[in-house]
Amino acid sequence: MNRKRFLSLLTGSGLLSSHIRAAATTPGGPQAFVFAHENVLGTSLELKFTADTPHAAEKAEAAALAEIDRLNLILSRFHPHSEFRQWLNTAQTPKQISPDLFRILYLFDTWRDATAGALDASAEALSQLWRNAASVQRLPDPTDLAATLALVRAQHWRLHHKEGAAQRLTSAPLALHSFAKSYIVERAAEAAMRTGVHSALVNIGGDLVVRGNTTEPVAIADPRSDQENGPRAALLNIANRAVATSGNYRRGVEIAGVHYSHILDPRTGYPVEHILSSTVVAPSAVDAGALATAFSVLSISESEKLAQSRQNVEYLLIAKNGRQFTSPGWAGLAAAPAQLEKAPWDSSMELTVQFELARIDAQRFRRPFIAIWIEDKDRFPVRTIALWFDKPRWLPDLKAWSRADRMRSMAEGTDLTASVSSATRPPGKYSVKWDGKDHHGKPVRAGLYTVFIEAAREHGTYQLIRQEMEFSGKPKQVQLTPNAEIASASLDYRKTPR
Repeated sequence: MNRKRFLSLLTGSGLLSSHIRAAATTPGGPQAFVFAHENVLGTSLELKFTADTPHAAEKAEAAALAEIDRLNLILSRFHPHSEFRQWLNTAQTPKQISPDLFRILYLFDTWRDATAGALDASAEALSQLWRNAASVQRLPDPTDLAATLALVRAQHWRLHHKEGAAQRLTSAPLALHSFAKSYIVERAAEAAMRTGVHSALVNIGGDLVVRGNTTEPVAIADPRSDQENGPRAALLNIANRAVATSGNYRRGVEIAGVHYSHILDPRTGYPVEHILSSTVVAPSAVDAGALATAFSVLSISESEKLAQSRQNVEYLLIAKNGRQFTSPGWAGLAAAPAQLEKAPWDSSMELTVQFELARIDAQRFRRPFIAIWIEDKDRFPVRTIALWFDKPRWLPDLKAWSRADRMRSMAEGTDLTASVSSATRPPGKYSVKWDGKDHHGKPVRAGLYTVFIEAAREHGTYQLIRQEMEFSGKPKQVQLTPNAEIASASLDYRKTPR
């Protein structure tokens, strides 16, 4: 049957709208709700709840956000009035601190010992040394490196358990990155669950925790691909566990044309390059975050030994040469074969769509609903490459996509809702790609197509960008006109990176 005729028959018969209602509600049962925010702890935030009503889900969202804000005011290194920043200004005198900050410092002590120094809050001193070196485009001076290492190896605080106090012993710069974010993720999920929802997922920059009566599909990003919808290293089913990924592929410094990882070995002072990414699944978010960071520093054998000393810990390590190392129980977390994506298409060309969301306020903003899709010269939607929304009932706000492709993508069971665990990236900046295949995984013909980027913000503006582009083997780049929701966007039709 002609595809346009097929589309009109389904639309006219009412099958399209009934399918949408079935997706939006489950009669007699709880519903899934998704909330997305940008610029939360310097990255993106995704919340998913299973709740009986929209009000219950919004109550859980408010509780999670309130807990994130509360803990950020305690643990942040960047907030000028955070408790941690205030404590850093003390010297030698024991100061009573909050239970949350005390717990974080205690955990750092514990993990510093467990990893033989591979995990250390004072690694921030080394980070500053390498950033300064990058600013003058010279490797760190050996004398400066030795002095910084001596400072890192010192004891930086002493905890007084009876008084709940901490005594700062050195002037070394300290940062709580690996623990603070994981700790906040865990506490935010707990706060949401206390409101009475059936399940909660909190994902901050790729570190996530799943709690309650649900199983979440979690895609593990391939460190060799920087697209949001790029190939997956793995797809897992996660229930009542936490997932954290650490990697050297998204951040770092460049000196004399050479990239150096932002992950430093506190024992040597040098960036680590042997592990591209390390993903850990553990009962608690703190353990997952600590181990993921440590596994990016330790040798493979050291990581295996450390994992064996912990209960219910599974991992995937991807080495610089692409070789994968997994724990014995890793395979048991894998999603069923029917859920796994097909192998990437070995094409010589691909389209990369890069865009940045307009920042609505300085601290945190709700991500707009986004749809990105491709239509052929007959205006038939051949592929939806991104679809981001929170509540199914708001899908009609994506007006153009709803008319063009909603029925097709839902009828075929296209899954664009899996959470992704990856190394932390900046807020609001995204990259997705099209491999030249349709929804069935079959290559499309060369020729003229139209790329659509649609954005709709709840209680905000509606924006649509469309750009015709010839895909016939000749590379081409196009800068798109920004708008109130999309601060910048570009199309890059190019050879697939090898």
